[in-house]
Amino acid sequence: MRLAGLVIALCLAVGALAVALRVDLGVPSPSASTGPSVAIVAGSPLLNRPAPDFTLSDLDGEPVSLSDYRGRPVLLNFWASWCEPCKIEFPLFEAARQQHAADGLEILGIVHDDSPQAAAAFVEEEGSQWPALLDADDAVWTAYAGLALPTTFFIDREGIVRAISFGPPLSGTLDDQLAKIL
Repeated sequence: MRLAGLVIALCLAVGALAVALRVDLGVPSPSASTGPSVAIVAGSPLLNRPAPDFTLSDLDGEPVSLSDYRGRPVLLNFWASWCEPCKIEFPLFEAARQQHAADGLEILGIVHDDSPQAAAAFVEEEGSQWPALLDADDAVWTAYAGLALPTTFFIDREGIVRAISFGPPLSGTLDDQLAKIL
C-alpha cells in the first residue's frame, strides 16, 4: 500500500513538472518579453476541416449563421465578460479588423457561459464592432470542442478551420494565424 502511494505521488510530481516546463506539450513557454502565452493547436480534429455551421442570435435577437460569411475569412472567438484574457484580446482583434478590412476579414464573437446583459455591457465598454452571438445551450461550444476561454478559430474563405488558438493571441502570433486565412 505504501509503494502504491509512492508511485502515485511520483506520477503526480512528474506530471506537474511536465506542465510547469511545458515538456512535449507543444505549448510555447511564456516569457516576460512576449506577454501572455498562446497555445496553437496542431492536433485538433477540426483543423483543416470544414467549420461546423451554426445559427445563433445576436444581442439584438437577430439570427446570424456562419454560412452567411462563406467567401470571407472569419475569426471566430469564444469569450465571456468575466474572462480577463478575453479583455486583452478585444483591442487586438479590433486593430486586426481595421487593418484587414480590405481583405474582408470578419469577426464573430460567441458568448460562452455568460448572461446576455453582462455580454452587452462588455461589448459596449470595449466598443466591439462585430456580432456577439449567444450560445445559450452551449451547442456551438460543444460542436467546436470548447475547452477554455478564450478560444479562437481562424476560418478561411472556403469555411475550413486553418488555425486554432487558446488564450489571448500575441500580436505577431495573431498576424501569423490571420495570414493562413487571408
